[in-house]
Amino acid sequence: MKREDIIRPEHLVYEKPSLLNDTPMHYCPGCSHGMVHKLVAEIIEEMGMTDKTIAISPVGCAVFAYNYIDVDWIEAAHGRAPAIATATKRMWPDRLVFTYQGDGDLACIGTAETIHALNRGENITIIFINNAIYGMTGGQMAPTTLMGMKTATCPYGRQADLHGFPLKFTEIAASLEGTAYVTRQAVHTVAAIRRTKAAIRKAFETSLQGRGSSLVEVVSTCNAGWKLSPVEANKWMEENMFPYYKLGDLKDNTI
Repeated sequence: MKREDIIRPEHLVYEKPSLLNDTPMHYCPGCSHGMVHKLVAEIIEEMGMTDKTIAISPVGCAVFAYNYIDVDWIEAAHGRAPAIATATKRMWPDRLVFTYQGDGDLACIGTAETIHALNRGENITIIFINNAIYGMTGGQMAPTTLMGMKTATCPYGRQADLHGFPLKFTEIAASLEGTAYVTRQAVHTVAAIRRTKAAIRKAFETSLQGRGSSLVEVVSTCNAGWKLSPVEANKWMEENMFPYYKLGDLKDNTI
């Protein structure tokens, strides 16, 4: 029996985005990356930009996005994705150009590239996955690691006098003249997923309209690095991450 004989179009509620290919994902169970990948694939398809999208992936867990979303990808050196995106958008101004970066890559190794690309108002979108830890390389402290949070490199918890304070990079982005749309979202509930999808689409549309730079932070889980189950990780994120990294739009010059 064929699939179309079982599921008729009028009965179909949901199906996998066509741009999300069949490569088995390597992400840990409960990781937020997979959900954000799905949203990005859906949005590009819905916008009709499948053949006019160029994405840049750097280093870290985010690097493997090119394995899963079937658009043109460029891989950048660690932290340099915004610089590559800048050149790409300037050469092909009609393209949808975005980067997909983790907090270690964006807010530590790539701090300068990210700030200056945003400040110049490059017509790109930066998708920023913030799970407060270096997930791929062993769970080390990241710029976004919370106060008191234990990691492989701060086993007694982050301390201000020793490690400094967690970096609120999205607040920095919102203060820059070149940014048009800056928001912080999450994907831990159905409602949050819908808000994040709307935010990413708005960011993509803003960059295509030439209004300036957009940054979409997604506060995320790393249950493997946090050493929690997926359910426990979501709860920990709600109780600890959200009070410090408050969700919502920080800047919207598109209205």
